[in-house]
Amino acid sequence: MADDMELSVESGGGKPPRPPQMSLVELFFACMVAGGVQYGWALQLSLLTPYVQTLGIPHALSSIMWLCGPIAGLIVQPCVGVSSDKCVSPLGRRRPFILSGCIVICISVIVISFSSDIGYALGDTKEDCKDYTGPRYHAAAAFIFGFWMLDFSNNTVQGPARAMMADLSGKHGPGAANAIFVSWMAIGNVLGYSSGSTDKWHEWFPALQTRACCESCANLKAAFLVAVIFLGISTTVTMIFAKETPLDPEVAKQSDGEPTGPLAVLKGMNDLPPGMPQVLIVTALTWLSWFPFLLFDTDWMGREMYHGKADGSPAEIAAFQEGVRQGAFGLLLNSVVLGIASFAIEPMCRKLGPRTMWVVSQVIVCIAMALIAILGSWSLGDFGGNVQDATATEKGLKASALAVFVLLGFPFAVLCSVPFAVTAQLAASKGGGQGLCTGVLNIAIVVPQMVVALGGGPWDELFGKGNIPAFALASVFAFSSAVAGMIMLPKMPKSSFRSVSMGGGH
Repeated sequence: MADDMELSVESGGGKPPRPPQMSLVELFFACMVAGGVQYGWALQLSLLTPYVQTLGIPHALSSIMWLCGPIAGLIVQPCVGVSSDKCVSPLGRRRPFILSGCIVICISVIVISFSSDIGYALGDTKEDCKDYTGPRYHAAAAFIFGFWMLDFSNNTVQGPARAMMADLSGKHGPGAANAIFVSWMAIGNVLGYSSGSTDKWHEWFPALQTRACCESCANLKAAFLVAVIFLGISTTVTMIFAKETPLDPEVAKQSDGEPTGPLAVLKGMNDLPPGMPQVLIVTALTWLSWFPFLLFDTDWMGREMYHGKADGSPAEIAAFQEGVRQGAFGLLLNSVVLGIASFAIEPMCRKLGPRTMWVVSQVIVCIAMALIAILGSWSLGDFGGNVQDATATEKGLKASALAVFVLLGFPFAVLCSVPFAVTAQLAASKGGGQGLCTGVLNIAIVVPQMVVALGGGPWDELFGKGNIPAFALASVFAFSSAVAGMIMLPKMPKSSFRSVSMGGGH
């Protein structure tokens, strides 16, 4: 989801301590925690929207639980970022936040994994999960609590982790640190989506199946428990290799009394450099076009492409779960393309210009979102036929759906880098503060997420067409962002482009 790409707002805080020189290998292992966090993010994005519907939360309301991501990105990351700037712990400025956040991530993931069992213990039902398909509200409450706790703790880790890599980059420079961060996030994505697309976990770990937790639930439980183990290992490696120098308390006191977190961003809104308001408008439209896909991608595969239901008959539930797994596989392919494309963004921007790259990527998104809506309608027999008629072309439709996932890997690489690069260039060349601009850009990302999280489910319910209306509207927003980008984005010298890609996180 976007909140794993948001930047922390760095305060002044005096001169930071000089870190010890590290080799590239040491720097690589110092960043391993990014892979551990991204592993859980990938599972969260691919599995949790479909899963919560099996607990009795209707599709129209399932998107609302994703409000925690933008809220956490808006509040937690700036506050944690500023607090870590002034942290005087013997462990260093960033590692205390990384360690505490990872501990809470592990707890929240365990709550999510065992939410069905928690609900069973609290009296949801005494029937076996193979026979009972009704709502389980205690389980849903435990799940949502764990889900929100997971998003807040993820944001607690990611901001300091990015800042720590910049602190430790030394002679290698921030470009090398960013490339390492991107690599670990890509590794986490691939591992996470691979786990989400596997339906054999319940066979490998049969003890995870209970009366409250059948095969699909046991698959999710096992995948998340493996994520806990991987995060524990990656956190330990980071704590060992990230050799931070503690901050001098006297230096930390220099920033006392300054605005912190969101207040620092809001106070400086009037000091934005020329061109930044236009970037914010295009960014907001861009994220309005992307978030329906990030929210409903695997659910769309399960519902529209595999004709399943999260709360239907056993055959419909099986079809839905198969679609979700295939959607996770599509996201895996998307991540591979994203990782490869990330290395091509900077040279392409130097040749074509960042504005052209941004606009072209949104044209691709417009086409892709329209194709998703068309494929879904075709699969459901809305074009003069029925579901049975569509069976003849079922393999072609499903292959086309996976092809769209792959296609979106390139524009997502642009989304993860070009807006941040344009913002950084405006801040550097036109007198705006880097922290201020990235903080305001963060607002232009999280507000559209809130809009889609609140309105996506009800919008789909209004038309009674599953996920299709949200994707159709996303195509309109993508076209609008392309037009706005062509008209409003400032033209920047190609030679001045510096990639500040934020990596492969959703």
